[in-house]
Order: sequence, then C-alpha cells, then structure tokens
Amino acid sequence: MTKEITMPQLGESVTEGTITQWLVKPGDNVKKYDPIAEVDTDKVNAEVPSSYTGTIEELVASEHTTVQVGDLIAYIKAEGESSAADEQPQNEGGQQEQEPAKQAEPSMKKRYSPAVLALAQEHNIDLEAITGTGRGGRITRKDVEKVMAADEKPAAASEPAPQTEPTPVQEAGSSEEVIPVTGARKAIAANLSKSMQEIPHAWTMVEVDVTDIVRYREQVKETFQEQEGIPLTFMPFFMQAVTAGLRKYPQLNASWRGDHIIRKKEINLSMAIATEETLYVPVLANADEKNMRGMARGLHALAEKTRQGALTSDDMRGGTFTLNNTGSFGSVQSMPIINPPQAAILSVESIVKRPVVKGDDMIAIRHMVNLCLSLDHRVLDGLICGRFLAYVKEQLENFDRGTFEI
Repeated sequence: MTKEITMPQLGESVTEGTITQWLVKPGDNVKKYDPIAEVDTDKVNAEVPSSYTGTIEELVASEHTTVQVGDLIAYIKAEGESSAADEQPQNEGGQQEQEPAKQAEPSMKKRYSPAVLALAQEHNIDLEAITGTGRGGRITRKDVEKVMAADEKPAAASEPAPQTEPTPVQEAGSSEEVIPVTGARKAIAANLSKSMQEIPHAWTMVEVDVTDIVRYREQVKETFQEQEGIPLTFMPFFMQAVTAGLRKYPQLNASWRGDHIIRKKEINLSMAIATEETLYVPVLANADEKNMRGMARGLHALAEKTRQGALTSDDMRGGTFTLNNTGSFGSVQSMPIINPPQAAILSVESIVKRPVVKGDDMIAIRHMVNLCLSLDHRVLDGLICGRFLAYVKEQLENFDRGTFEI
C-alpha cells in the first residue's frame, strides 16, 4: 500500500524545513529510518529518515522548497503491503477489474506541493486548468513545467485575442536574480528584526593591549598543535576573560522576560560561527568550568560541526551570552545585534599593531584590539557594562601563564 512521508519535526520549536537535497529517487528501495533527504531548518541541518521500508514512488516536494512540519513530501510503497493496483479484484481471465475511483482520489488534484504553487504563482499559471499526471490526478512540478515550456497558460476562452501593434516591453526581472531563502536565513531575519524592534540597544567599546597574549601564543602554538591536534587561536583567550567577567558581573548573564529579569546561573557561551552562506550560533555549555584547553577544544569541535552541517538542536540551545569574532574578516569596530533573549553580545575585533603612548609619554608599537559590547538597556546600564569591560580588559592586559593555564 502506498504510504505518505511527511516533514518531521526536527527540533524543539521547529515549524518548517527546506529540502536542500534528496538522497533517493523514485524506484529506490529504502529501509525504515534510512535517510532520504537533507533538510535545513532554522536550528540545524538534518536528515529526514524514511518512515517505512519499501520503494520510493514519488518525490512530492522539490529541492530548495520550504515545507511545513507535517506536510507531505513523498510517497512510498511500503514493503509487504500491496499497492492500490495490486488490490484490485481480478476477473476470470486473470485481468484486473477496473473499480470506480475512490471518493478521496479526486481531491488529490488540489493538494498542490509548495514547488507547484511557487511555479504557478511566479508564472501566473491557472492550476485548475491543468490535468495532473500524478497519483490521484495530482498536479506535479513536471506538469507545470510542461505548460511553461510550451508557453501555454490554460484559459477558458479559446478565441484568439485581437491583433494589436506590438509594443516594446522590457522583460521583467531580466536584471535580477531570485535567491531562495533557506530556513536558517529566515530565522536570522526574523530573530534579528525582532531584536532591533523590541530591544533598546546601547553600545560601548574599550580598546585592549593584547601584546603579551600575541607573544605568548606565538611561543606555544606549535606545541599546542602537537599536543592537541588543533590550532590555538586567539578566541580561547577572550572566551576565558569574558567568562571571568560574567562570573564577577552576573548581571550580563541574564535576559528580559515580561516585567522581570532572569539571571542565569550557568555560563553558556554562544559562539557566532559563519559558513559561506549563513551564520550559526552554537553554544559552548558551562564555559566557566573549562580551562584553556577545554575552551580551545570546545570551540574547535563546534566550528567543525558547523562547517560539516552536523549541528544538532542541543548544540544551539541554552546560550546565555554571545561572543562574536568579527575580527576574523578584518573588522576593527562594529555594533553587533543582540541575540535574543540574551541581554548582551561582545564582538572581538581585529588585532592590529598601533603606536601607543605608554608611561612617561613613551610611544611603543603594541598589539591592540577593540572589544565592542551591545547591551539590552532594559536589563543593563552603562555603569555595570563599563565595569564588566574594564574587568575583561584587565584580565587580558595583565595576562600571565597562571591565569591562562595551557
């Protein structure tokens, strides 16, 4: 019997997913729980498992189409169960008798897939006038594409339109490219729009002399690579300083909820990690319980999972404060947007060499970095945030091997 496969809920609060790639095609045999499609949601990239063991009959949703949780995406002939054709009674000659169509079958014609709807809307095609070739008269993407290829738009009137003088018309959209919006990009747009509309942002910045950290990293990075098998970047130094600051000033490790403030006891660092196409913010849980090696290992693991598209919903959950490495692409100053429901986000800018006035009016070339903090003014004020940044600055500038134990 033919069964429906629908879009599963792939994470908490996930309501839709974009099919980025089908891993099967009609006629393929699959086992129950075998992956049949790759899906991108606002939380993670994941694989959709088959709900049954059997043979794929039809892929209803096309690639790069966003589908709501619970919506139909494919048909499968379940193993050990006969199809509708197999179940038809046979006459004495062994031939199948034709039974009247089931009452439900005609309704399949109007069960349009998202891909069919999108094509019809884009090309102004009347779906009611198309004869579907899919199961139960369902209109498939190929049916619509056939109409498009023949440049035929079904219409009730059969009389030719009156001839008029041709008017030069510029082809609409000829200088534009339509880019499908993925689930992750939709989530970013929604979350950050909500952040700017609802959160009263304020910004502040300090510059920090990290010359000693630069020199120390240069001394130990090769040994660290040999011992751990991963590179020692600058971010673990900032992560440890920020974590120390959040322990001392827990007011920043909080969120606004209605008419009260929620202060979090755990320090879970949301780490902004970009791919070529989008930005993810996986979470390093219990960051205050980790030493320098633990920070570096945890960050490297999250970065690898992000680049491989292997993040899970658990990796994205529970962040209490966001750290953003804008310096990785050369930025020296930025105003980051708060990642709701958190109360603050800190951007670490590029480390650059600059002449700096030191004691006794002496000028020295130092490695300087700007730390840019955005704060939710409902939760935080400039005074406490200034003290927080001053403490983080002190941790970084008074660097010693004991503070950042490798």
